[in-house]
Amino acid sequence: MKLGVCITPEQAAIFPAGSIDFVEVNVQTFLVPLEGEEAFAPKAEAATRSKFPVYSSNGFLPASLKSTGPDADMGRIEEYAATAFRRAAQIGMKVIVFGSGGSRQVPEGFSHDKAREQFVALLRRLGPVAAPHGVTIVVEPLGRGECNFVNTVVEGAAIVREVNHSNVRLLADFFHMLRNGEDPASLDGLVPLLAHTHVAEKEKRTAPGVAGDDFSAYLTPLKAGGYRGALALECGFTDMAAEVPRALALLRSQGA
Repeated sequence: MKLGVCITPEQAAIFPAGSIDFVEVNVQTFLVPLEGEEAFAPKAEAATRSKFPVYSSNGFLPASLKSTGPDADMGRIEEYAATAFRRAAQIGMKVIVFGSGGSRQVPEGFSHDKAREQFVALLRRLGPVAAPHGVTIVVEPLGRGECNFVNTVVEGAAIVREVNHSNVRLLADFFHMLRNGEDPASLDGLVPLLAHTHVAEKEKRTAPGVAGDDFSAYLTPLKAGGYRGALALECGFTDMAAEVPRALALLRSQGA
């Protein structure tokens, strides 16, 4: 697996070339889809100068752009996404993570079945927009404490299958799986749908190696299924310079 970290290229500059495989940034603050080209230009330059590929990006939609509920605006989201995907291609980014709990949150009293229909319809619109730019959208199941919609990899996989577009795939986040109490065996058979993964320790979302969480049970079905995608540390750091190398080495020892 490719192992990376959710940090900016500037933060990653402290690490020796070749020590990590990629960095993962934030769509809203790095691709800045709501702003003009003058705002994106310095970000593109930072990506060009980066020691490490800017391979992926999370934080896709702001909470103000609703993807479910009565205020969902698929047209505005598609325009926003078109800018994000175009800029992603410009810097060689391959994966955009669709977590966006604030956007996805189903309003109280709104039908979850209707929300699911909206979400599937949106992804069916976004897949063909992403494809010409070589970008893959990955659906991220989120912890129940962060969002009330698409919480397990099983739910995410069902949506990806229904969308049925090669540029819309699944993400597995071991932190959210741990928080939700989702059995690692849920990953069995899902590797063909997986295009990205995230990891952090359960209790305080720390880097692997801080609290001592063992991720072998989550990595084993991925390895057995021939997963060749990326795994990103999406966590907080107290001492990034020490914690990142330790986390990556630990993940390797556990089967990454």
